[in-house]
Amino acid sequence: MTSRPAAGGGRWVSVAPERIEGWLRRFAERHGPVEAVLDGDVVRLRAEDGAVAECHVPFPPLAPTEDDSDDLPSASAGDVPGGLLSGLVRHAGRERRVGVLLVRLGGHAAGVFEGERLVVSKVGSRLVHGRSAAGGWSQHRFARRREKQASEASQAAADVAVRVLVPHVGTLDAVVLGGDRRAIDALREDRRIGAVFALETGPFLDVPDPRLAVLQETPARFRAVRIRVIDPQG
Repeated sequence: MTSRPAAGGGRWVSVAPERIEGWLRRFAERHGPVEAVLDGDVVRLRAEDGAVAECHVPFPPLAPTEDDSDDLPSASAGDVPGGLLSGLVRHAGRERRVGVLLVRLGGHAAGVFEGERLVVSKVGSRLVHGRSAAGGWSQHRFARRREKQASEASQAAADVAVRVLVPHVGTLDAVVLGGDRRAIDALREDRRIGAVFALETGPFLDVPDPRLAVLQETPARFRAVRIRVIDPQG
């Protein structure tokens, strides 16, 4: 589980789907009976002592349940009861077939995951020079060369998406994007991968240079339940 400060107060925690049930139980154990409501794609828990946990549903939407609220009086209550919370646990734990496309200027990676297992992938890179501080005619020539390199790198990333993701698009539950947003946005006009972008879901993954090791680590992030925790005042 990872934790970091949240803008506007509180902190973000990322909880693996295999651990979300235990996390919910411990939250109730620490803060008292919990009520839960569904607000869009967020399951909001409010505890007796005022603590709040905003659980962002991975791969939304969350399927409707018979109950629209839950009560978690304590860990001794046993398993998480029916309703929103048990629905969240089941939803988060479902094994999905997910496509991942990571693009940064000069580097790209695409893969298809079944659960956490990478079943097909392709990683590549293209040389793109950094910006030049030189002036005059040489700077304009350098800028044109760099623009050409960036265009070729973008084309190479699109070609990999066509090769790796498009053949599987009919079997994918979702596609997760990452890297640099501008580099990803540069691919959106390529009609060959329109069906890939049609399956886009969050979160957008801020990752370093997309190498194979980086790609292999992405399930820990896109499968996790992101929770904003706000501790009780006083």
